[in-house]
Amino acid sequence: MKFPVSSSLRHKGKAFDLDAAREVITLLGINGEPIGNLSWDFIIDQILAYRKPQASRETRNDPRVMVTFGVKYVVPEGQQFESRASGIGGGGLFIESLRPLPVGTKLALEFSLPEQPSEWLPAKGLVAWVCPKADQYTFSPGMGVRFTEINPDIRNRVLELVKSIQPV
Repeated sequence: MKFPVSSSLRHKGKAFDLDAAREVITLLGINGEPIGNLSWDFIIDQILAYRKPQASRETRNDPRVMVTFGVKYVVPEGQQFESRASGIGGGGLFIESLRPLPVGTKLALEFSLPEQPSEWLPAKGLVAWVCPKADQYTFSPGMGVRFTEINPDIRNRVLELVKSIQPV
């Protein structure tokens, strides 16, 4: 099965030929001549070797607290959700969900802090980890969301909340 290279300006006109039976990918030149090939094992090993390690739920730069508050979020496709968050820190929050979104999903968020539940605070985030079922760390299934964009004043309010409650 051939796949032409059309978006990469440096390699436009070349193609990949995938041979599923032999599990080999061959790079073809502009005239269709084979330039080289790699096994699928080699490609998979390279991808795994160079990928960024997934953030562990134990790896945090900011303290967090277990506190319950409302959260609304929108995925890039426009689907909107409303849920409950049960933990927050300067770096992100945990959203309870029976159907957590995949790691890497970008979200537009609004959340309300417990001291002012009618005030919705905007932020953007990325699903960093998923807990598909309740475990010893979380009482509910859901997803850990890392803030990617948050107004410094809002982040400071989150940090003040964290300081006012015993960190976990």
